[in-house]
Amino acid sequence: MKEKLAAAWDRVREQRPLVHHLTNYVTVNDVANITLAAGASPVMADCAEEVAEITRLSQGLCLNIGTINERVQSSMLLAAQEATTLGHSILLDPVGAGASALRTRAARGIMEAGKVTALRGNVSEIKSLLKEDSHVQGVDAGDCLPESTEEAAHWAIAASRSLQSVIAVTGKVDLVADAEKCFAIYNGRPEMSRITGTGCQCSALAAAALAAGSEPLIAAAAAVMAMGLAGEIAYSRLQAGEGNSTYRNRIIDAIYHLSGQELAEGARYGIYG
Repeated sequence: MKEKLAAAWDRVREQRPLVHHLTNYVTVNDVANITLAAGASPVMADCAEEVAEITRLSQGLCLNIGTINERVQSSMLLAAQEATTLGHSILLDPVGAGASALRTRAARGIMEAGKVTALRGNVSEIKSLLKEDSHVQGVDAGDCLPESTEEAAHWAIAASRSLQSVIAVTGKVDLVADAEKCFAIYNGRPEMSRITGTGCQCSALAAAALAAGSEPLIAAAAAVMAMGLAGEIAYSRLQAGEGNSTYRNRIIDAIYHLSGQELAEGARYGIYG
C-alpha cells in the first residue's frame, strides 16, 4: 500500500496535470500556490462564457463552494457537465453545506449535474449531502463521528456507497473511503485549524492527484496524508515569534519538497473494510 500511495503522489509531478479551479475567493491564492507546489498547474476561470472551454483544456476539475453565489453556481454546473462528458475527474468541496439552503442546494445540484469523483469536507457537510441531520457552525463542523475509529470508518464507507463518490472527511482523524474500504489517517496538527484555507488546500491537492490519473481512493488518501504530514513538518520548523502566517507558508514549502517516499515513510494510517 505504501508503494501505491508514494506512486500516486509522485505521479502528480510526473504528469503535471492542469486543474481547473472554481474556488473560494478567500483562499484562491493559497490554492493556486499549493497546486503549483505539488507539481500540478492551476487555472481559475469562473466566467460562464469560457468555463466549458477551459474545462476542456484541463485534466481535472476542483469545485469549492466557499464563496458561492448565483453567477458562480451557474458556472460550476456548466463545468461539472463538461467534465463529466469528457470523463475528467471532479473534486467537490461542499464548504458550509448544511449552513444555508443556498449552499446545500448548490452542492447537491453539482452532484446531480456531474459525476463527482471525490468529495472533501467535514462531517457536517457530508451529513448534509446524505440528508442526515447536521449541525454546522459557520463553515466548521458541529457534528462528530462515533468515538470508535472502526465504527466511524464503516460510516464513511456507507456514506461513500450512498453518495457514489470517494469521500474524504477531514477532522481529528481523517477518513478517506470508497464503497469498500476506508483509510483512517492520523497525520496533521491542531494548529492547522488556525489557518484559513487548509481545507481548501487539501481539496486542491486531492484534485491534482485525481487529475494525474491515480485510482481515486489512493489519490485522495495520498493527498490527505500529504497535507497532514506537511502540517507536521511545517510546525516543527516554526521559530520563536512566528505564527499562523508563517505557518501557512511553511506548509506550502513542505508540500513543494515532499517526495512520494517521504510521504510513504511519514504517513500514519489504518485501513478498514
